Amino acid sequence: MSDDLQQLYQQIILDHAKERHGAGLQEHDGVGTCGESHQLNPVCGDEITLRAVLSDGTLTSVSWDGAGCAISMSSASVMTDLMLGLARDDAMDLVDEFRTVMRSRGKIVADEEVLGDAAALAGVSRYPARVKCAMLAWVALEEALLAANR
Repeated sequence: MSDDLQQLYQQIILDHAKERHGAGLQEHDGVGTCGESHQLNPVCGDEITLRAVLSDGTLTSVSWDGAGCAISMSSASVMTDLMLGLARDDAMDLVDEFRTVMRSRGKIVADEEVLGDAAALAGVSRYPARVKCAMLAWVALEEALLAANR
């Protein structure tokens, strides 16, 4: 990866860590089905509670409240932007794609066309201790979508 691209990715992570999209747990207004998940990374203390709302199979709301490192908070922010408006199955596929990249230990290049700004987090995959930080919100979304579907 070029130094310029690496700097751009670092800036995306820092920007999302400061300006957290989707932050602030929204009350469910009763429209659609709602699922919620609380996740904790006991290794570092990162924590998130995420609420997802599905209406007619489409993800209409993702909101969360959490505390943690720049990686976990920026990952939650980026994920929120990517997921809104997706069909439930497409959102689950995107979670799987991100998980595959995170588990690759740097061997898989993230597809920016698919992952958008989440591709900026691909470098985290080389640091196994930080993968859980990046995955925290994605796991919470996956669990919330499963709960909303019950």
